[in-house]
Amino acid sequence: MKKYFKNFILFLGFMLTLAISKNAFAMEPSIIYIKAVNPGYTIDGKQNVGEMIEIARKDHSNTPISLAGLIIGYTNSSGNSTDLLEFPEDSWLTGESILLRYSGSPENEPAHLTYLKTLAFKAGPLELKLEGKTIDSVCWTGKDGCAPYFVGAKPTILVRDESTWEFSHVETYEPNFDPSSFEQKEEAPPEKVCEGIEFSEVLTYFETDKSEQFIELFNPKAEPIKLDGCNLRYKNKLYPLSGRIPEESYFIYPPTEFSLTKNPTNVNLLEIIDADGAVVDRLEILSGQKKAASFALIGHDESGAEIWRTTYAVTPLLPNVFQEYKNCEAGKMINTETGNCVKVVEIEEKTCPEGYLLNPATNRCKKIIKNDGEEYPLVPKTYREESSFTALVAVIIIALTGVVYIIFQFRKELKRLFGKVCRSFRKKLHHDSGHH
Repeated sequence: MKKYFKNFILFLGFMLTLAISKNAFAMEPSIIYIKAVNPGYTIDGKQNVGEMIEIARKDHSNTPISLAGLIIGYTNSSGNSTDLLEFPEDSWLTGESILLRYSGSPENEPAHLTYLKTLAFKAGPLELKLEGKTIDSVCWTGKDGCAPYFVGAKPTILVRDESTWEFSHVETYEPNFDPSSFEQKEEAPPEKVCEGIEFSEVLTYFETDKSEQFIELFNPKAEPIKLDGCNLRYKNKLYPLSGRIPEESYFIYPPTEFSLTKNPTNVNLLEIIDADGAVVDRLEILSGQKKAASFALIGHDESGAEIWRTTYAVTPLLPNVFQEYKNCEAGKMINTETGNCVKVVEIEEKTCPEGYLLNPATNRCKKIIKNDGEEYPLVPKTYREESSFTALVAVIIIALTGVVYIIFQFRKELKRLFGKVCRSFRKKLHHDSGHH
């Protein structure tokens, strides 16, 4: 009894192994599958003759099937894997099958598409992959559930039987080629690379950390611009750009691989360089940069020349705004002469008691002097009387000044004259007294 049971177990194991072995290269595919493979042979001195891969659909309908994202992967006998072909976007299977040929084969036509790496006689798997998942495969190593390998002396084609889904080598097979079985919409025109990019804003003088620095680029065109292949040149070194800038949009480049001089003493030059080495745009960063302020393109003058200003309105990825002075914290206001924030001093409005008036210049109260006309009678004066009096006083002062000056200047002469007069006067008195 044990002997029969043991034999039964061995039989089941053999059948299971056979089923696994067959399923390894006879797996029923999903929507599309690998129908035939030819690794190419050397015939009459020509290499890779007949190499091709045929892909077919399972439902035999004419309903278009999108091939976008479908990849044909290949693993050689050394275990190295590569992608032979990735179907282009907007490509469709519209007929029964697609014929792919090796581009280096002397029989690379007719074909819907070509691939660049040749197939080996002993290799695999050859896989159809979609979104990272294998939807069909075949291998030809002759072991581990794979189909027998190809022999160079006996050319064959590995063809799949649609009833059993098994592969087998056949000596003659003509792949189907229908030009209308494959469609690909026209590709959109390539995006412009670098051309038209402009510098828009740059922040060099960061406030607390270097990570605040940025370089802003702008695409003024109505179409996207690719950055791959472009470079930023700063201090004679190139730094690659990548990505794309949508139409009429901004792009921020953080200078992580280098640092911008915060406030250069000399002009610092930034340039955008295209793949051919041509200068697309340049920006001269001037001395006089201010902390937490950016250097921005504000507009253009009448001649079309760019107007760049240092602005305290830092606007990455947004249109630029010119702000001459920085924002002050609460309780402070800007001093337009120095550009600094100063404390706001509030002067309390003073109230004067009755009979006093506030002098706004001194912020002091001054007594109001009343004149009711009784204590201080008003004496009208005319302009002529006041002027005459003033003129008379001026004449007297001038005359007195002249007399004093003459006396001082001629004091000796006046003294001698006065003495002479006095002596003459005394003589006369003496003479008169003698006659009497």
